[in-house]
Amino acid sequence: MTATQQNTTLSGTEKKAGPWVALLLAGAFEIGYALSVNGSEGFTNLAWSSVAIIFFLFTLFFLSVALKKIDVGIGYAVWAGIGAVGAALLGPVFFEESLTMLKAFWLAVIIAGVVWLKLAESPQHERSRAAN
Repeated sequence: MTATQQNTTLSGTEKKAGPWVALLLAGAFEIGYALSVNGSEGFTNLAWSSVAIIFFLFTLFFLSVALKKIDVGIGYAVWAGIGAVGAALLGPVFFEESLTMLKAFWLAVIIAGVVWLKLAESPQHERSRAAN
């Protein structure tokens, strides 16, 4: 492989990974937003409310960056899944919420769905779909 081919392949991989990194960041900020909204007590606590607004702006920014290259249905589902699972897992850590085995099972279903959505957009799947 020549240096030019290697650079082209690398930049192609980076172009594919960039929107997914942005989507993961958006998901992380969504978790922070959900938790801080809970802590804001209906936006009556100024410190938590301020943090919630900051997380909200970051989650929207990174989601919009990701959706430039990722289909909105896939991107939104992944973003919402990350936020839901993260908030459900961290809620008990910060806010004395419960996490039962039944809740953990359904969170695992959400995670599996997000993984399958990502796999459905894989290059092999795209090539087989284009060949048909």
